[in-house]
Formats: sequence, C-alpha cells, structure tokens
Amino acid sequence: MKNWLRLVLPALAVLVPASAPAATPAQAIGNAYAARVTITRDDWGIAHVRGASDADAVFGAIYAQAEDDFSRVEANLLTALGRTAEAEGDSAVWQDLRQRLWIDPARLQADYRNSPAWLRALMDAWAAGLNFYLVTHPDVHPRALNHFEPWMALSFTEGSIGGDIERADLDRLAAFYNGESAPRIASAGEPEPGGSNGIAIAPALTRDGHALLLINPHTSFFFRSELGMESGEGLHAYGASTWGQFFIYQGFNERAGWMHTSSGVDSVDEFAETIVRRGNRIFYRYGRALRPVRIVPIVLNVRQRDGRIVPRSFTTYATHHGPIVRAEGERWIAMALMNRPIPALEQSWLRTKARSFAEYIEAASLQANSSNDTIYADADGHIAYLHPQFVPVRDNRFDYRDPVDGSDPATDWHGLTPLAALPQVRDPRGHWLYNSNDAPWRAAGADSPAEAAFPRYMDEAGANPRGDHATTLLDAARGLTPEGLRRIAYDSWMPFFPRVIPSLAEAWAALPASDPRRARLEGPVRLLRDWDARWSASSEPTTLASFWASELWTLAGRRRPPHGNMWAAMEALSAADKLDALNRAVARLEQDWGRWRVPWGEVNRFQRLDDAIANQSFHDGGPSIPVPFGYARWGTLASFAARAYPGTHRWYGTSGNSFVAVVEFGPRIRAWAVTAGGESGHPGNPHFNDEAERYASGDLRPVYFYREDLTGHTERTYHPGEVAGTSTSSATARRGSQASPGLRR
Repeated sequence: MKNWLRLVLPALAVLVPASAPAATPAQAIGNAYAARVTITRDDWGIAHVRGASDADAVFGAIYAQAEDDFSRVEANLLTALGRTAEAEGDSAVWQDLRQRLWIDPARLQADYRNSPAWLRALMDAWAAGLNFYLVTHPDVHPRALNHFEPWMALSFTEGSIGGDIERADLDRLAAFYNGESAPRIASAGEPEPGGSNGIAIAPALTRDGHALLLINPHTSFFFRSELGMESGEGLHAYGASTWGQFFIYQGFNERAGWMHTSSGVDSVDEFAETIVRRGNRIFYRYGRALRPVRIVPIVLNVRQRDGRIVPRSFTTYATHHGPIVRAEGERWIAMALMNRPIPALEQSWLRTKARSFAEYIEAASLQANSSNDTIYADADGHIAYLHPQFVPVRDNRFDYRDPVDGSDPATDWHGLTPLAALPQVRDPRGHWLYNSNDAPWRAAGADSPAEAAFPRYMDEAGANPRGDHATTLLDAARGLTPEGLRRIAYDSWMPFFPRVIPSLAEAWAALPASDPRRARLEGPVRLLRDWDARWSASSEPTTLASFWASELWTLAGRRRPPHGNMWAAMEALSAADKLDALNRAVARLEQDWGRWRVPWGEVNRFQRLDDAIANQSFHDGGPSIPVPFGYARWGTLASFAARAYPGTHRWYGTSGNSFVAVVEFGPRIRAWAVTAGGESGHPGNPHFNDEAERYASGDLRPVYFYREDLTGHTERTYHPGEVAGTSTSSATARRGSQASPGLRR
C-alpha cells in the first residue's frame, strides 16, 4: 500500500497547480479522492479503477462512467428519482408520478442518515465522483441534474433493465390521476426483452477441473458500463455496472462470480380496495373495519417548451398495501412491491465483495433482491442457483396473478419466505445448472427443485425454448473448457421451430389442389421442412422462419388465455392460422426485398450511428454489420432482437446480447468478454463501436483482470480530473490479433 501511494501522491501537483484559483467545494472534495484513485484505460477503452479504499474505488468508477456516457448516467438517475419531466417535459409526467409513488426524496434523505457508516461513505464518494466530473468538465451540460447528493444513490439500487415499479401501467395510472380518459403514452414498439442466460459448470464437468460461469444478460444495448474496480480494502471485481450505479451488477471477483436473470417469481401484487366515502373523507374496507385512505401530495417539476420549470401538483392515495395505481370499476387497485433501499444497496455492494458461497449467502440474507434469479460459481468449486430472496409469504389459495380482494385480511403478505424455504440448488450431481428466465424446475436436471414442493407464486414464467436448448446441450456436455462454454452460448439451434414446422407441413399437405396457397407456399414449406433449425448469416430459412414466427407471436398474443404461455399458444394455433401466417410472411419478404428467399445476414444487422438513448436512428444506407444469431424467443441462447424501422427494409437490433463473459475460476481468474458496440457513448471516440465485429461473431476478447494483464494493453493511466496528456502514463497500445487474441484463437 505504501509503495503504491508513493506512486500516486505526486499527482497532486497536476490536480491542483499552484496557480489555480480557489477550488469550489465539489472540486476540493474531488481532489482529495482523486489523489487516491487511478484509472487505467485498456486498449478497448475499458476503465480499470484502483483506489486506496472502497469509497475511493466508487469515486473513480462513477467518474469513469460519467466520462464514458454521462447522458446515460443522468437519464437513469432522472428515471430513478422521478425527475425525467424536468428534462423532457409533459411526455414524462406519468412516468415520474409512478416513480414518485414509491420514491420519496425526504424518506431517502432519512434513509441515508440511518444507513451504516460504511454505506454512507460509498454514497458520499458516489456523489463526489459525479460532482467532480461536472466541475472538471464545464463543457458538459446536464439536462436537469446539475448537482448530486449522496442520498440519491438510494433511489437506484436495482440493476436490472426494468424495476418492479414499471409493472404499474402508465395509461391506467394517468386515467386515474388525470380524472379523464387515459392519454396514450408514447411507445417505442415492442417492450424490450428482460431476458438473460446464466450457466454454471462445476469442476467435475470441465477439462481442467475449474468451475466455469457464463454471464449473458439480454438487455437493451449500451445499458451498462463494463469496468474493473479494485481497492486496498479487498475489493477486486469486474463486470457490467448499470450506468449510474457504483456496484458490479453482473460479474466476478477473484474468488466468485454471479449472473442475474430476470425471474418469473411473483414479488409484485395488486390488491382491489373497496372504497367508502364518508363526507370529505375516503376509507377502504379491511375485514370488518374501515381504514382511512392515506393522502400523499406529490409535486413534479415539469419543463415547458420555453425552458421554464413549472410545478405540477397531484393528490395521490395509498393503503397499507401500497400506492393506488388505477381503478377497476368502483374498486381502487393498490400495488405492493419491495421498497427497501438500504438493504437493497447493501446487498448489491456486499455480493460484489463476497469471496465464498457462505459470504454470498450472508449478503443474500438481507433479502432485498426481488426480481433476479442468480447463477453462481466460485474458485472453491461450488455452483448454485438462487431464487430471488424477497418473496412474501402468501395464502396459496389465492391467485395473485390478478388483483386479490384487499378487504380480505387473508390475502395480505405475511412476512418474507426464509431463504431455506426458497427454491435453490447447490452443487448438483449433474455438475451443471442454468437459468434462462424460465421456471427453476429444470435448472439442474434431476437435481432441480420440485415444483410441487413450493407455492405457485414462486414462478409465473413457466418454460421457454431457451430452456430446451440449454438442457439439451448441458446434458451432453463433457470436459468443458472456456471455449466449450462459449460454443454453448453461441450454439445456433432454435428449438422452437422443430416444434411447429411439422404441423405447418402437414397443414400444407392437406390443402386441396385447388387452394391457391398450395402452389404459392410449396417452396417456402419445403425450405422450412428441410431446414436444420440452425441460424447463420447465409441461411435463407432463418429469414423466412423469423418472419413467420413474428406473425405467429402477434396472433398468439391476441388468442392466448390470460396468463397463458406464449409458446404453447403459438403451437396451439390452427392449421389455417399457421398457413396464413406463413403467407403473410412471404408477402412481407416479397414486398420489402422483391423475393422471399433472402440470406439472414442481409436482413439482421447491427448498426450504431449516434448516441441516442431512446430512439436510435437507423437507415439502410449507413454502415452496418450482419449478425448471424436471431431472437431468443425462438430458442437461440445468443439473442439479437431486431426489427424494421420507418424507411428501412433491414432489421436493426436494439437489445439482446449486451454483455457476454465466460469466466474460469482457476488459481488465477481467466475471463473473456464482449460488449455490444463499444464502451464509449461518444460517436467520435474510437471505442464507440470498436467491438461490433467481435460482438456479431461471438469472438470474445481477453479480460485484463490483473494489473500485469494490462502490460502492453494500456492506452492511458490517470487520476480523475487530469487533462489528457498529463497522465502518469500515456503509452498507447496498438491492438491486433497477435496482441489481443480472442477466446477462439
């Protein structure tokens, strides 16, 4: 530690020159942190942050995030705080109101004061890092957040793509609190998939006797930063960190790794309240009693077209079940969900430092993870599947998929399910486990939890084709290497199609000769029937099948029963439905491409032209890269969710594989990774799109986990606040296949 400090303390001469004017408070605080922090940018632009303390590492990590994409940092925090309307105006009012039903700044400030000292230190460093970035980058103009307070970190403790709060429907929320018919809330098309894949392999199933972990979140692209964090207090972690957060959400440290997948657990419930008015007072019925509805005033600040900020006031309502989010007939619907900011942030940080399964479980005992399954592996050879830990105990007689009767006390939550009573698997005899956003009932083959042993609210997702794919490959796996696990992650089989193509072929064969579809669809049916259900950039059947399946999905979405499984609903479509859907798919291809036989790589493309967050621009005349893998809906583990946009014939992806890593837990960590596009959010930066080719081909690059790994792969080493060119080391490494080989090479 002393030797390291002797190297970094001279940087004070750069950070605070003798001739500098008096520092602002943010600058003075930031300079103190910055002197204890170094950021090394590798040859992919990824930040490796080192600090004397954990708080120093947090300061450096959030500063590096701001350097890479302050716009996304601010956007996420505006969403989390319920302040997006301050930047975007009326279009974000209902989103903000929904958030503020749960996120109360006064309560978060009190929570900050009540947090343990070590957590306050991290939050202080987080705010200091963002404020120091702004004061040292006067050319950056925030849309609304010009200053950050430590308590704000408690608004954003959940790292997945959509928080539980987003379960409340905005249209119906607006209708309730607007007092008139619901305005249409702007939509960018289909909801982003909240999917992911995690696979853990025990040493007995590997060639070299080391546990392996696949980290494969399916989120909107550019949703997280990739970075490394290290401190003199035992922190040494690497992985994906959601913009604006200071912990590694999916990643690994020197001893353990964790992958989160969106769970099908029911941890968000709705209660139908019976409302009784007595004069000017509002009550709700609970058993034989009447309880007063709690009235909560909320004021939002809303930007106007002329730039003015105008307050808009709302009177909102809540019961002991939670805030009112809509009405159904005469009943008001209250929504109950996890709102435990302190333990949620504690758990997110402590698991980053967990060095054993026991330490990971100790962090999980805070029970502040409501939405994510966990796939775990460590250097001791343990692997595990863990269910979300925030699972309220409920009366299994009631179906909580729909609003339950809030006047019946039997429907209430009754504490949290103990960890030992949750579905989980540790060290299965088959030596593998996985999750792909499906039920845990086949997570580890014969050693999976038994569905009958748990209440039905433990899972609402059921099965999906990715589960079929994963279990088929893992059952056959032997002697796996990191490259072998990468091949599983990019295996090209799409098992949904063998389930539906035979019935399509039978329906076509049963058509009378006089039916015009018999001649028109003969070629398309034959192409699909003879296909091996594997994607590739040159595959014409992949294109036809993808167009056809999107038609089936739309139709099944209208036909399936409430809470029905979408894949079962597609399989259940009639012969005529499947033929008509294929006919429409052929017509779409002919209209867009002039023919129905088109190689998949001509259609399915990765393109990154700008730094837009919500509405990227796409056009067929711009540079783009063919992507061979398709949509996870059809069972491919590697996912690329793409569609056509106004004015395009090609489909452009915006979500799916976003960060992929394969980790080997040997005596020393070895890992390989790739990020969609690149680390930087700035179009002029060389790392804006430098990983696109590797991303599309599944060619994972080595992760530089240890300091010595960065030798020859360092572009710059500096302290936060330094101007480029004054860093302690500015040696630039030149990348090449010899210097930075991928996992397959």
